[in-house]
Amino acid sequence: MKRSILLLLFIGLVGLAQAQIRKIPAEVTDAFSARYPHAQKVSWKDKISSFEAEFILNGFEMSADFSSKGDWERTERKIKFSDLHGEVMDGFAKSRYADWEKVSVVEIDESGEPIVYRLLVKKSGVQKKYLFFSATGKLNREALTL
Repeated sequence: MKRSILLLLFIGLVGLAQAQIRKIPAEVTDAFSARYPHAQKVSWKDKISSFEAEFILNGFEMSADFSSKGDWERTERKIKFSDLHGEVMDGFAKSRYADWEKVSVVEIDESGEPIVYRLLVKKSGVQKKYLFFSATGKLNREALTL
């Protein structure tokens, strides 16, 4: 019985390792190159159901997800708080989190959805939250971090 469990665990780990090292399909790399022809320092991650490229474009750290068929799904771009649209800055300033420390800002462009800004904020070094703002500065939702 113990050997059976160990064998199943080993097979599962081997399968997971193989899934992580599969080749990125040409449809995915071609779609990425067409969308981001000037991307630099590109690295790929296999996310099992999709592929993620991490790269630098025009000085910004970015990531983009593509389906296994090469369909673009979403892009995230790290930006500075000072680079946010005035409406988003105003929305944050009017929120109950205005006195929280701003840790990071990510612009999220998702297929078929309006652009969203995700702010990671913290208070007293212990409490952390993600705040999701629309381009008009409306706080759409908040989520605890892990």
